[in-house]
This record gives sequence, C-alpha cells and structure tokens, in this order.
Amino acid sequence: MAKKKITELVSGWMEDYGPRNGYELSRCEFVKEAGTWYLRVYVDKLEEDGYGWMSSDDCETVSRFLSEKLDKDDPISQNYYLEVSSPGLDRPLVSEKDFERFKGSRIEVRLYEPIDGKKLLEGELLGLADGIVSIKDDKGKEICVPKDKAAKINLAVVF
Repeated sequence: MAKKKITELVSGWMEDYGPRNGYELSRCEFVKEAGTWYLRVYVDKLEEDGYGWMSSDDCETVSRFLSEKLDKDDPISQNYYLEVSSPGLDRPLVSEKDFERFKGSRIEVRLYEPIDGKKLLEGELLGLADGIVSIKDDKGKEICVPKDKAAKINLAVVF
C-alpha cells in the first residue's frame, strides 16, 4: 500500500477512536530511514479544558489500538516499526489547525533561502492566511513568510 494511503488509513481510524478516548491525531508519517520502515503516529491528549500531557501509558493505549487495527487489516506488506508519541515541545506546525491553535505562541521558522540575511526567524505566531505565515519578531516587526518557503516551522522551546 502506498505511503499516503497508510497515513490516510491511520488518520481515519484515529478520527473515530481519538475523540471517544481522549486523543487527537497531530500527524502521521510512514517513512524509510536507513533501510527500515517506521509508521510514526503523533498524538495529543484531550482534556475537558483543552489539551493535556501525553504519558507513556497514553502512548501505549493508542499503540495497542493501532496494532490491533493494523494486524486485523494488514495494510502494510513490508516489515516496519510502529511508534506512537506526543508531538513534543518543539512540535512542527503543519496543518491550518496547528497554526490556529498555537496563535500567540513563540515559533521558529527555518527557511530554504534567507530573508534579510537570515535563514532562521523567531517570534510570536500571528497566524496563517492564504499560505502566508505571519510572525512578530522581538522588535515588534511583523514578518510575512510564504509557508512553502519554510523548510520547517516549529514551536520554540523557551526555558
């Protein structure tokens, strides 16, 4: 089965299972690294007042659910490892939902090509509109970056 179809299948399972069990799929990827295939599933914990922290027990719960579904439907012909984890503190922002959820948060934008001599921009996420990511830098200047010009957009880890 094609990589895209596998991630769509997992996404479909999680659309039904996740909200009923207190989880939300952040993203899913099926990738080959150094000759080994990995099905990576990143999940958020849902709580009454928003989002909570994913524990290792939560990851195990989701992993068991997905393992059962994958064993039953057997959509992947090659050997692979299933990994279930939280998206992490430095989670990538990928979907429009991510950009809306984390509006006002500090982010890092890594660029393919420099803007004003910089390939790394940091600041407060103002939003995403029409494919343009807007951030406010530390000097209060608004910077607009086409999303397709960014190699990675992540939450910044601030200590």
